[in-house]
Amino acid sequence: MKLFVVAAFLAVVAAVPSSYKPEYKAPSYPAPSYPAPKYPTPSYPAPAYPASAYPAPAYPAPAYPAPAYPTPSYNKDNKYADITVTSQSDERNLDGSSQWSYAQSDYTTREESQVQKKMQGVTYDSYGKESYGEVLGNTNKGSSYWVSPEGQKFTLTWAADEAGFQPKGDHLPVAPVHEYELPVAAVHIPFNGKGYKIY
Repeated sequence: MKLFVVAAFLAVVAAVPSSYKPEYKAPSYPAPSYPAPKYPTPSYPAPAYPASAYPAPAYPAPAYPAPAYPTPSYNKDNKYADITVTSQSDERNLDGSSQWSYAQSDYTTREESQVQKKMQGVTYDSYGKESYGEVLGNTNKGSSYWVSPEGQKFTLTWAADEAGFQPKGDHLPVAPVHEYELPVAAVHIPFNGKGYKIY
């Protein structure tokens, strides 16, 4: 019986193909780690250069002559040097009218008033079309008095309205008045029934 078992085992072994090889795994080894070498940082001494023995050049400061400005001369006898305002008024109203005046120590005075007034004039619509009608404009009246450096006294009055600016004063020039002779029309008288004789 034992011989039979041994013979069967050998028969099985003989039936296994001869190309069968057991699986072989190559061993894996961890990569070796080496510490980085430490080298001391080289130190070089700084080169020492001798200082140059050249003296710094010395330049003399330029001398400029001081500018000569003429001394201003003031006329101490100017009687208008200290002119001051002695009185002043200014009034503005909600209706557009106003009036103001002032007086100075050199006897100069001025007063003026303004009033809005309806008058006939040219108006323009939003398209620029011109039309003639009633407009609201400013009228102005005033007077002024002053003394010239020669001592001459002047008075000026004026009005400004729809008729334009109308100044009045004895010092204003007056346009010369020319007298013209009206031309005489030629008289035509029949002459021999064929024409006219002009006298």
